[in-house]
Amino acid sequence: MGGLSKVKQWSMALCLVVLAQTSVAAEPAPKLTQAGFENYLVKLKQEALSQGFEQALIDKSFANVVFHQRAVKADRNQPEKVETLDTYLPKRLPDWKIKRARAKYKEHQDLLHKIADEYGVQARFIVALWGLETNFGKIMGNYNVISALSTLAYEGRREAFFKRQLWAALKILKDGHIDIADMKGSWAGAMGQNQFMPTSFIAYAVDGDGDGKKDIWGNQADVFASMANYLKKEGWNDELTWGRQVKLPADFDNSLAIPQRTGGRKNWLKAWAKSEKTLAQWQALGVRRTDGTNLPQVDIKAALVFPDGEQGRAYLAYDNYKSLMHWNLSYYFVSSVGHLSDHIKFPPIH
Repeated sequence: MGGLSKVKQWSMALCLVVLAQTSVAAEPAPKLTQAGFENYLVKLKQEALSQGFEQALIDKSFANVVFHQRAVKADRNQPEKVETLDTYLPKRLPDWKIKRARAKYKEHQDLLHKIADEYGVQARFIVALWGLETNFGKIMGNYNVISALSTLAYEGRREAFFKRQLWAALKILKDGHIDIADMKGSWAGAMGQNQFMPTSFIAYAVDGDGDGKKDIWGNQADVFASMANYLKKEGWNDELTWGRQVKLPADFDNSLAIPQRTGGRKNWLKAWAKSEKTLAQWQALGVRRTDGTNLPQVDIKAALVFPDGEQGRAYLAYDNYKSLMHWNLSYYFVSSVGHLSDHIKFPPIH
């Protein structure tokens, strides 16, 4: 996967899991060839012209495009191994990553606090996302983004989606935020230290230091500010945390929780609204902290989440949980972000 770690491969697969659920192959996948890809590129370039892009930009952007069979293989072979949070979290949050997260927080503390104050997003969540997406900027992917997106559009199962990403990528190049030679990303086209798909870049990326560019590949101010802007636009509240693991009574009505599988973001949000109650209401239903003590006496609402189903862990999820689920519709990813942010906030006492 172009130099990506196993952790990153898993994370990038999750970025497309919702789309993958809608793609059920009724027939064997068509054979993809270099000649077929080259013919497809001719049509893509013509369509790019019709989208309003200039010929010079198209020629430059597609000059070194190649067909990536490995990207097709990665997209068609999404991981299906069943895990639980008890097996997943230790692998995604090893001690070295927690220590590095705390060190990176300290290293960039002034910049992080400036951005946190400006956008209303706690710095620890920015660092947690940064660490889990690209190991603090070390693993961003080595694929030419135009090549990766063209390959997956040609593959055909989600052609419309990857074409939208391709037009957005061309707009990013047109606006001068990055040179084509430096526009690297994952096999799926996710870019930079925060792994934004091109349409997410258009929607959320910001110029964090006022230099006129939105450089999420190499400019730390742009990286952090873009992450914070994403969360802010998706309803983040810096007066809240993400959630908390809780203990349920033996006779608890599990139907009050969000189902483990809801079939997409819209249905998940409907299930959230149905599950949401005040902490006082959850307290009255017998929900307690994991140590058995009472829930906080604050006037906020939370939904109940079972990442592993009814037999696994239970979490009360606050509104910020929804913002993280918009970033990546995965209970495991959101749980890892939340737990890593907690480790940053509550370092061990020596």
